[in-house]
Amino acid sequence: MAASALLTVCVLCAATLRTGFGLHTVNAIYGETIDIPCGHSQDKINGLMFGKWKYEQPDGNAVSVATRSAVKNRTSFDDVPEYNGRLDLSENYTLSISKGRISDEKRFVCMLITEETVFEVPTVVKVFKPPSKPEITNQPTFMETGKLNTVGDCVAKDSYPDANITWYRNSQALVSVDGVVSIVSSKERNSTSGLHNIHSSLQYMSNKNDIDAEFSCAVTYYMPNGIAVMESDPVIFDIYYPTEKVTIHVQSPKKTIKEGDNITLKCIGNGNPPPQEFLFYLPGQEEGIRSTSAYLITDIKRNATGDYKCSLLNKVMIASTMVTVHYLDLSLTPSGDITKQIGDSLSVSCIPSASKNVSVTWMKNQKILTQPTFTNLQFRDSGVYECETSLLEVDGLRRKKTLRLTVEGKPRIKLSKKTNADGKSKTIVYEVDGFPKPEVQCVSLGNGLYLNKTEETTLSNGRYSAKIIISPEENVTIICSAENKLGRESHSLNISAIRIPEPVEPNDRSGESNDHAKLIVGIVVGLLLAALVAGLAYWIYSKRSSPASKHVGKELGNTEENKKLEENNHKLEA
Repeated sequence: MAASALLTVCVLCAATLRTGFGLHTVNAIYGETIDIPCGHSQDKINGLMFGKWKYEQPDGNAVSVATRSAVKNRTSFDDVPEYNGRLDLSENYTLSISKGRISDEKRFVCMLITEETVFEVPTVVKVFKPPSKPEITNQPTFMETGKLNTVGDCVAKDSYPDANITWYRNSQALVSVDGVVSIVSSKERNSTSGLHNIHSSLQYMSNKNDIDAEFSCAVTYYMPNGIAVMESDPVIFDIYYPTEKVTIHVQSPKKTIKEGDNITLKCIGNGNPPPQEFLFYLPGQEEGIRSTSAYLITDIKRNATGDYKCSLLNKVMIASTMVTVHYLDLSLTPSGDITKQIGDSLSVSCIPSASKNVSVTWMKNQKILTQPTFTNLQFRDSGVYECETSLLEVDGLRRKKTLRLTVEGKPRIKLSKKTNADGKSKTIVYEVDGFPKPEVQCVSLGNGLYLNKTEETTLSNGRYSAKIIISPEENVTIICSAENKLGRESHSLNISAIRIPEPVEPNDRSGESNDHAKLIVGIVVGLLLAALVAGLAYWIYSKRSSPASKHVGKELGNTEENKKLEENNHKLEA
């Protein structure tokens, strides 16, 4: 017998129909599977034959959707178009509906049938659908103060059941106020899906306090576990308001302005949008210069120091600023290339002229020195002198003047000698100064030969030194001459051939004249002659008073050396 026929027979013959076991409610999410339990434990029902599910239509008629035989453990589904392929009935008679729809929100009844009784348990299905995230559309690009502005439309789509929209400013809820806040809301239902779309429009009277204010909307809707809220992304509007104040300032790469700089005057109005054109007034000028908000001045001069102003084109709201143009001049007397003679005096002055306090620095050959004074010029005073001045607190404002001083003079030469460690060779050292640089030649008077010298070494500015190494076989006299275009000076040294150390003659650094040098030579020659006479007298005395001895030979040797030195001196005088 078919299950439906059996059900009819059983229902007609049933002695008892048991209902009223309580109304159950199932809350489901749109699009998800709806599980509707039967509400009875079939294990406690004796003689269960099969179970059947139906739902009630609005007109009260029932529509069967599924049947499951407890005996044959087989399930069948009725041909109901809206549930084709969407139903499943488990062994415990739980009805599952996949892809839940708003139309599934019905009163379903589970029937458990025995030979004697029919058990019915009704269940109400409620379907919930959260809306899409609310979005603010039709936003303006800006809002103006003093007027009612459209903020936008808030839209929340596809909700069930219907929802409500609330507007917020900085998280504070807005309510309608005449002339200040206007909120108009509406709802529409999709006849096919049964879902609701919620709309709300906001108009708002803005002011300067709304700068950077966040406007948002939120939708309040229902879910199985209660009321839920979803917010839109906040939006911030550009608030337009008129200019109430004008300011002017100077744009410059540096904190201070110096002569020759380029500066830009910037005039700003505090309105939004800011004004784009202004009138600029330069110091001493009555008429303004029409320009954009930036006015460029190139290669500014010191006489441009003064008060600069700007205003709106209607000549109201005037702003001003003081501009100081710093400058620095430098005078060096004398300057350039200067040539002086040794012993001369030279007066030097370096005078700055500036808009602020200055510092003055003197340098010679890249070394810092104090203010130079020249009362008795020497060769060492030659060099490049720089007077540099800088303006304190003004970066990059420096001036420098140069004096190239040359001190000229005839040569001065001095000689010294020493016996080398080998006891045979002698080293003659000459030092010479003068400018232009003197040429030096050294000659041996014994044979008239020019002597080779080592490479000259610079001792200081204008002073040079060189060495001559000889190994004399006999006593000789060396004479060295230094010469430039301004004069000539010579000095001589007597060099002994005796292989004994000779004392190093003291350095002569006083720069004596040729006459002084000749006087010294004369004294040396006189001393040598006196020694020669004394030696002869002693020799004659020894000859008469005692026989010859080794000591006499030694003295004789000294006398012979003195004779040779005397002969050389006579040649030198000649």
